Amino acid sequence: MTPLYGIIGYPLSHSFSPAYFNEKFKRQKINALYKTFELRNINEFPELLKREKQLSGLNVTIPYKQSVLQYLDALDANAAETGAVNCIRFKEGLLKGFNTDVTGFEKSLKPLLKDHHQNALILGSGGGSLAVQFVLKKLNVQFSVVSRNRQLTYESLTDDMIETHTVIINTTPVGMYPNVKEMPGIPYAKIGHKHLLYDLIYNPEETKFLQAGEERGAQIKNGFEMLQLQAEESWKIWNG
Repeated sequence: MTPLYGIIGYPLSHSFSPAYFNEKFKRQKINALYKTFELRNINEFPELLKREKQLSGLNVTIPYKQSVLQYLDALDANAAETGAVNCIRFKEGLLKGFNTDVTGFEKSLKPLLKDHHQNALILGSGGGSLAVQFVLKKLNVQFSVVSRNRQLTYESLTDDMIETHTVIINTTPVGMYPNVKEMPGIPYAKIGHKHLLYDLIYNPEETKFLQAGEERGAQIKNGFEMLQLQAEESWKIWNG
């Protein structure tokens, strides 16, 4: 039986993972297949497990990085600490959750940080945000989380806050393909050359959020390297 890997989330038409992993299988002459599994609700997850008996590993993306935890038998330290999972290993009938976003984000962000990058704004409070928060704590970067359902909302952001928080990280899907004309509602006027704008989105390559930063002299980075790094980490977990 051909080992099957895949990704769960909704929607998944934009997913980079199938092409990435299937090319990897082909290149390394591995007999395996990677597929997308769109779930309109996380309640469909048990049915997927029943249907796809040859599953050997899964990635998890928006919006299920937190809600999938209820179906897992164990968590690694990063997943337990963040409360979010983006990689599941199937082994001896047990499902163990991992957070490889943590590794991918840390390795991608760390080389970009400069001495003046002491304070960050994290846009969004979902599963991706939890991994970002975990990494910033580890790197001793102070941060505030901006979200519609938090004390710090987009409407309450001031020019002064933008000026003093020189790292701004978008963890939301705002601006992701196909909604490429959208951008997070923050005051962009005070962004300057000391700022680092990081977007977890990788499609499009340069979101409106990143374009706005670049136009004002900020350093910018999209989520593609993070994605590659976390994918490689997933592969190690599945085959370690």
